[in-house]
Amino acid sequence: MTTREFYESIGASYDNVLVRFGSEKMITKFAKRFADDTTFQDMCKALEEKNAKEAFRMAHTLKGICSNLGFDELYKASYDLTEDLRDGELSGYEQDYEKVCEKYKIVYDNVTKIDN
Repeated sequence: MTTREFYESIGASYDNVLVRFGSEKMITKFAKRFADDTTFQDMCKALEEKNAKEAFRMAHTLKGICSNLGFDELYKASYDLTEDLRDGELSGYEQDYEKVCEKYKIVYDNVTKIDN
């Protein structure tokens, strides 16, 4: 799968990211690194441990990563989860967390298929 095809598969704009990064080589380099990033797993662990402060921090970090890489759908989901967790309470976040998990899986499953 090309990098452009990857962005299309996750419902994101390759062209918008290309403007920001300047070259396909740079986009590919950083998109592939996403597969090794542990922010999502750290967020899940913090939620399991009922650590609202750390869960917020990790959701916020994930949101930033997705914004920078142009992972639009995962960005939107992580934005909503970040706002749910902003007040330090672990209530009412579950639906947005499920959406983050769903969108993360789509990105992760496809980013590992980039072959250029």
